[in-house]
Amino acid sequence: MPRKRLVLGVLGAVGALVLTGFAAVDASKSTAGATPRSKLTVMAPAAPGGGWDLASREFQQALRGESIVNNAQVVNVPGAGGTIGLGQFVEIGPDPTQLMMTGTVMEGAITVNKSPVNLLDTTPIARLAEDYEVFIVPADSPYRSLADFIDAWKRDPQARPVGGGGLGGTDHLLAGLAARSAGIAPEQVNYIAFAGGGEVLTALLSHTIEVGISGYNDFRDQIEAGTLRALAVSAEEPVPGIDTPTLVEQGVDVALPNWRGLVAPPGITAEQRQELIDIVTEMSTTADWKEALQRNKWVDSLLTGDDFTDFIREDQARVDAIIEELGL
Repeated sequence: MPRKRLVLGVLGAVGALVLTGFAAVDASKSTAGATPRSKLTVMAPAAPGGGWDLASREFQQALRGESIVNNAQVVNVPGAGGTIGLGQFVEIGPDPTQLMMTGTVMEGAITVNKSPVNLLDTTPIARLAEDYEVFIVPADSPYRSLADFIDAWKRDPQARPVGGGGLGGTDHLLAGLAARSAGIAPEQVNYIAFAGGGEVLTALLSHTIEVGISGYNDFRDQIEAGTLRALAVSAEEPVPGIDTPTLVEQGVDVALPNWRGLVAPPGITAEQRQELIDIVTEMSTTADWKEALQRNKWVDSLLTGDDFTDFIREDQARVDAIIEELGL
């Protein structure tokens, strides 16, 4: 009898937050007469250096490299799994020169943080790509394989702290799903939430946590340098360029892609939305973007317009159901 596999179509300082928030608002106020082709501002709803920031800047570079947009900017609005940025973004007004990067992490944060707004309060433009999570340990960890960790995890889940991003985000969901698949009650998982991959790395190297979970690119340099050892990747099938077995290959029947996509503010016209879709579609064919996909080990998953809206509706419902089921 085939196994049931759960695959989700796949989360600073106050002064910095205030400044970046005003940057987004000021940008929207200074776009009188501008069009998406002349000026485009992309909000990365996270601190510099994270996954949304990376995706935003790769998108920006692809737009610039082929002169698809004359002036493409990125602003950062960190906090609460992206929901602070989301809250600001929906208040911008119907400005077609504004986009926000989003993804699976924000869906979890919307539910856990009881956000008064969600992604369907925006204008969905396009899903761009999927990347993957890894289970990671320090090089001196006694866990040489995922099986080693799971054996210890089963014996005493509370004594095996697992660290990752915000509560309800992709990292947290993956920890709960992996635990359940391994026969551990998700509520028993000793999950410690951090602001980003940098803090997870520090906690790993100081042995504050035993295992870290985050996007592959958060740890890629340390993996390649031998500072960290990857135990498993959350893809359903092996990923070219990532020399790490999947959870599925190791008997943990869970796969969790982490998608990245773009939304516009609410209220823009159908013509403005189509122009943004055309810009993103054109960008997706550029050499710069194809190189970014390969370099970052992302999988192209372009989905635009109403199809993307339907995907968000379905994916948010799945994430909500999993959060409730796992008691997160």
